[in-house]
Amino acid sequence: MIEPVNDEDFMREALRQAQKAYTAGEVPVGAVVVREGKIIARAHNQVELLKDATAHAEMLALTAAEGAVGDWRLIDCDLYVTKEPCPMCAGALVHTRIRRVIFGCTDPSAGAAGSIMNLLQMPGLNHRCEITSGILQDECAAILQNFFRQRRNELEAKTS
Repeated sequence: MIEPVNDEDFMREALRQAQKAYTAGEVPVGAVVVREGKIIARAHNQVELLKDATAHAEMLALTAAEGAVGDWRLIDCDLYVTKEPCPMCAGALVHTRIRRVIFGCTDPSAGAAGSIMNLLQMPGLNHRCEITSGILQDECAAILQNFFRQRRNELEAKTS
């Protein structure tokens, strides 16, 4: 496999993680943490599997990255995630001092990187993350749309 080298390549890796979540029946969000041009952590949503509301892709990727780095401070790391982080994940990104957050599609109902609020750059907090949005936006949105369409169809089939 060719080593990822740019935002689109790293987002494709996050999309591979999102596909794993989709296959497992989880909301298909994937994340990777990159340090010095190398992926040091990969994760996807595992809320249903772990029965843990905090088991979002970002949270699991941050925990894995902290283990890889040997520190909770991820100052020289970037996080790629297929969907805009929620408030919980945005808070964790600020606390771990992630340098840059790159996401694919926005989340108009719970996005905390600009859609509803911007916790990643909130004045008064001890850290602000650089934000890049819209990387492979169509692909990132499509996997979510397909997942929820399939869920609705399954629900309708059960109630028919």
